[in-house]
Amino acid sequence: MALRYRLAPDDEARAAIEATFDDYRRMMDMLDEIAAAKNIGSNLVALHAHAYDAIRKATRLPSRLVTLGLRDRASYRASQITRLPLDERLVNVRNASTVSLGTAQGRFNIAYDVAGYAKGWGHSVPAHLVRNDDGSFEIRFGVTTSTTSEKEIVMMAEHPSAPDTILSRAGRLIAGIAYGAIEKAEDNNKVAVVKQAIREIEAAEKEARDNLAQARAEEYRLNARRAEIDREMTALSEKIRLAVSEQRDDLASAGIARQMDLEAQFEVLSKAIDENSERIETTLTTLRAILSGLQDAEMRLAELEASETGKFDSKLAPGGRAATPAIAKAGRAARAIARATGVPVSVGPTPDIDELSKLHRDKEIANRLARLKSEL
Repeated sequence: MALRYRLAPDDEARAAIEATFDDYRRMMDMLDEIAAAKNIGSNLVALHAHAYDAIRKATRLPSRLVTLGLRDRASYRASQITRLPLDERLVNVRNASTVSLGTAQGRFNIAYDVAGYAKGWGHSVPAHLVRNDDGSFEIRFGVTTSTTSEKEIVMMAEHPSAPDTILSRAGRLIAGIAYGAIEKAEDNNKVAVVKQAIREIEAAEKEARDNLAQARAEEYRLNARRAEIDREMTALSEKIRLAVSEQRDDLASAGIARQMDLEAQFEVLSKAIDENSERIETTLTTLRAILSGLQDAEMRLAELEASETGKFDSKLAPGGRAATPAIAKAGRAARAIARATGVPVSVGPTPDIDELSKLHRDKEIANRLARLKSEL
């Protein structure tokens, strides 16, 4: 059975869902073209190796939807309805009236009504996003009538207290050095507050760099294993063809069984790679924020100390700011990160850079305004 949730998206969410269907259809066309050009056939591992990066560049689809789509190609063409696959990372039921749905334009919370049940399921994915003939959308969750309540609970999004991650902790530390937070401290403790904040930010920076190193090591290990599976699948395909040509169905069947095992491993591996990539991106974002926060904290400290003593440091960095040890440390850390990850080193805050940032921001504002006007 399929439990049907009829969606009631607003205009923005509807446009995002339509864009997801358009990109998914484009993905299926690309898969057909690549499979024909590379003579891949049903070799999922080889198809993933040749098509995944190209699809991510050509579409806006979430990485998980691309991975699911690689396995969905044959079923998609044979389906009598317009639909795309979903799993727990792409959709969950937040409460009795709202679902959270990942789309080509980000994640949206969308209201829904329970529309009842539809007969039949038999799909390997937990859910489908369906576009009906009347233009409406619904999500169909695969359930069995004897365990409907249990299945619905599984798909519900649980919201326990959020774990204290390095990203959330860095956010609190950076917020703690804002002028408003510092002004709330006792007058004779302001310098001590900022110094303690600097020590905590430096500790968070070290933790973030350690996390990044671990994620990069995991990335290497996962990619190495994927390459091994790809090589084994390529060699296995040739052996299966040879067994078939020699009329050794027993050997061909054994080879196909091994091929299916490798495809199952590849599915799990692809999910792990997607999750690790998100971890790397999150950690890099955290590091950039931490380095920026460290610079801000040192400048706040210099300003507080100068205001209390009435003396100003004559050793100024370009742009007139004090060249404090932590700023230099932040610069060294940024260059180390750039060498390890390929992420460009950020430029220190100077009036010229501030003006450049403002110019870029103004241009982005103008572009977004122009897009909004074109949609009216």
